[in-house]
Amino acid sequence: MNNRILVVEDDLAIGNLIKMTLSMQQYEYAIALDGKTALQKVLSMQPDVIILDLGLPDMDGVDVIYKIRSWSQTPIIVVSARGEERDKINALDAGADDYVTKPFSVDELLARIRVAFRRLASDRQSDKEQPVFVNGDLRIDYLANTVFVHDGEVHLTPIEYKLLVVLSKHVGKVLTHNYLLKEVWQHVSQSDVPSLRVFMATLRKKIEENPANPKYIQTHVRVGYRMLRHEDE
Repeated sequence: MNNRILVVEDDLAIGNLIKMTLSMQQYEYAIALDGKTALQKVLSMQPDVIILDLGLPDMDGVDVIYKIRSWSQTPIIVVSARGEERDKINALDAGADDYVTKPFSVDELLARIRVAFRRLASDRQSDKEQPVFVNGDLRIDYLANTVFVHDGEVHLTPIEYKLLVVLSKHVGKVLTHNYLLKEVWQHVSQSDVPSLRVFMATLRKKIEENPANPKYIQTHVRVGYRMLRHEDE
């Protein structure tokens, strides 16, 4: 992996900050100042990770995400001044993997980039159709539909198991309530979000040592959930 990053940012000051940060970490990168150029560079450069601003001069960043997702699953980290929950949900529902609100710290951005590269490595490993998912002390046997924590089998309801599998298939990525509802229940209704929270709470009680301080399933308040990766520990 060459660790190629495409930065889509029209604010020169922020763009220079990101460029300096990536250079110090020895990432290979390219810059696009608008959506049209970004789409061209995604095709020509084939980056491993995309850092995307939403407020572009020629098109909305959410539209850029939709266009990229029509042919590519490259991890996309949104870095935007739009901090409203609806903006985050729209970007994540469109296919973004993560969302950082401006102003941001360099350390936070680098951490999100590392998560994106770990997700990319996981996706490439999944392409080999591994029948067992291992994440720290958590193990899912997809063929046998069984779950183990510390080598002890955990008995889940069908919905709890489906939720866990969806999260594991997108480890490191923020999944919105809408996405989870569609994947698990095949329909989306905001009235079902409380039920989703209940199932997520019971799932945590079964797989987390301390559900109040979860190790595996991270909550993004009013947005969704993310499974954290622990192989590198």
